[in-house]
Amino acid sequence: MLWQTSRFAIDLARPQVMGIVNVTPDSFSDGGQHAGTASALRHCEQLVKDGAHILDIGGESTRPGSPAVPLAEELARVLPVVQGAVTLGVPVSVDTYKPEVMQAVLDLGADIVNDVWALRQPGAAAVVAGHPLCGVCLMHMHRDPQTMQVAPMAGDGVSEVLSFLAQAAENLQGLGVARGRIALDPGLGFGKTVEQTFALLARQQELVATGYAVLAGWSRKSSLGAVTGLAVAGERMLPSVAAALLAVVNGARIVRVHDVAETVTALAVWQAMDQQQQEQRPAQP
Repeated sequence: MLWQTSRFAIDLARPQVMGIVNVTPDSFSDGGQHAGTASALRHCEQLVKDGAHILDIGGESTRPGSPAVPLAEELARVLPVVQGAVTLGVPVSVDTYKPEVMQAVLDLGADIVNDVWALRQPGAAAVVAGHPLCGVCLMHMHRDPQTMQVAPMAGDGVSEVLSFLAQAAENLQGLGVARGRIALDPGLGFGKTVEQTFALLARQQELVATGYAVLAGWSRKSSLGAVTGLAVAGERMLPSVAAALLAVVNGARIVRVHDVAETVTALAVWQAMDQQQQEQRPAQP
């Protein structure tokens, strides 16, 4: 399977590690650590050295309760970082829901639009459809960042997520965006209970069965804290790596992580085992 993006046709035969670059003062885990352009670019370079296959740059926090960031401020945060990141030899994703930001970063050479709103904001789908090749990740979010955990989903969250994402992808293809440009993200923790979030992992194969590339973003999430007792996001590296590995075993082709080096190392062990299993399978008649 290939994920077509602006400059790269990403081979998803091996799992792709997407390194998180938060150019924000208030992200739930690492807010303020890479808020300046120089610091963010150094972080991009380090993530690539650590083995990141893709960089995901964001200028607005979408943690529960986070306020919206004015357009001009998000542009000021993100554009200089994207301008430098596109020279590093890996695909660059930008985490935004604003069409003006999408257009600006694509004009700078960004490869992927990663949208927590799944292009539901006015004008967003038109920007992606108007680009000849850019990749896009459509994520499911219940309600909005300000209210999603105040009133999370009820009932069978997996069925709702599957239905929403399938329809969002179909709508985008109706605008002329090729299927191979689209990845789907179930939106772990975005308006879901802990039980619903883990159900999305347990039943992830149902999303994989749609045929789209699946992106899983478990890194340092509160659901991991709920089951491990680790209250501080910065202490959740080990459960984050475990969850990323389980997501890949269950069919995710992209994992979005803070701890790139640790995730790459864990996946190398799994890939070595997986390769041996494939070589030992009897040939099909």
